[in-house]
Amino acid sequence: MHIDRPDVVAEVTAAFHDYEKALVANDVGALDAWFWSSPDVTRFGIADRQTGAAQLHAWRAAQPPLPPGRRLLETRVTTFGTDFATVTTLFDYPGTADRPGRQSQTWVRLPEGWRIVHAHVSH
Repeated sequence: MHIDRPDVVAEVTAAFHDYEKALVANDVGALDAWFWSSPDVTRFGIADRQTGAAQLHAWRAAQPPLPPGRRLLETRVTTFGTDFATVTTLFDYPGTADRPGRQSQTWVRLPEGWRIVHAHVSH
């Protein structure tokens, strides 16, 4: 198995950045599209949990936009072969004294393209 094949890292990095743009823009449709449309997709949030695409969509549609100025720190993309990857990052917002939040995602190349199959956000 080839770990961190440059072309696969580039694909996942581009997908992650597109996901991040949708997150910052609060584009619920685009965010839904980045997640696996399955009852088995899981997202653990800071004070919430969604299991399945329907729960995830309902939760996302009810969320207010993120505060302005979200900044990513120490983002790492690690790929395993050509169809599996993890992305980890820290994030913060200007003017907050809080420690950075943490975000991790598991990405899988499915027939429809790269999708997040599991996500975890915490502080």
